Amino acid sequence: MRQSTDNRAPVLVPSALAQKLLAFYNYPDPRRRGRTIRGYDRPHALRTARMCATVARRLGHPDARLYSYQIACLLHDLGRAGLDQKLFGTIWSWARRQGIPSRPREWRAVHPQTRYGRETEAFLARYHDELAQLRIPIDPWTREQVEMRLGYARRLARQLRDVKPKLAALGVKWMPWMQRVMLYYYYPEKLKTAPAWVRELAEVLVACEQFEAYSNRERGRDYYTRNKEQLSEAFAYLEKLRGEQILSDRVLQALCQSAAEGDFDRILTEARGVALSSAETKY
Repeated sequence: MRQSTDNRAPVLVPSALAQKLLAFYNYPDPRRRGRTIRGYDRPHALRTARMCATVARRLGHPDARLYSYQIACLLHDLGRAGLDQKLFGTIWSWARRQGIPSRPREWRAVHPQTRYGRETEAFLARYHDELAQLRIPIDPWTREQVEMRLGYARRLARQLRDVKPKLAALGVKWMPWMQRVMLYYYYPEKLKTAPAWVRELAEVLVACEQFEAYSNRERGRDYYTRNKEQLSEAFAYLEKLRGEQILSDRVLQALCQSAAEGDFDRILTEARGVALSSAETKY
């Protein structure tokens, strides 16, 4: 990947608006009055949104659509506003070590008796004793941390109900397709009847989000139980998603082309906190 410049993967919305959108990730701490939990996913969301607009433009989506799309991408993790870094990390690092599914469709594949939309409740019931042994209180706050993965649609809907009037006040027109795009990674079945362009933008979001996440040192340390970021692992996971028909050849090829041309070098360096190796710049 050749050295990139800032305009390789730009923020299309005005900077002031982008910062106001990212501020929606901040969340009042229900345990400590007057304290705000700063949005853990803000830097990830910004980097992902920059990558998404770049890939979507390469795929030929019009600029007017890209503007709204980047807003959706900036807010794609809004359902995780209030993420408690320590508690969330403890729960999901443990679950990962145990091989416990962390996405609704994967959970239902292993536990088909679980009613659709009740994956959070099923997780807490099944692992109540194990969580207690980890000294994790089984209370509403723990439930929210579990819901951020296994009940993402429900939590995102609650957050959006609160945020939509504020978006309107900012002059942002929110459209239903934007929420569908945000849900695709956890709920691909919700886009079965979506127009082809909506499905493609959803795929781009998943591809870029995961590419950034596999290069994100903070996430890797906090709950992916990863001590090193490697592009080979990122591309291997994207290939896995293609095999599962979550990503199309067209989307994956566009992302790979952008990466090969250096569009994401600076973003990946930001995510890691260190420069890419010389071998990776030629990956």
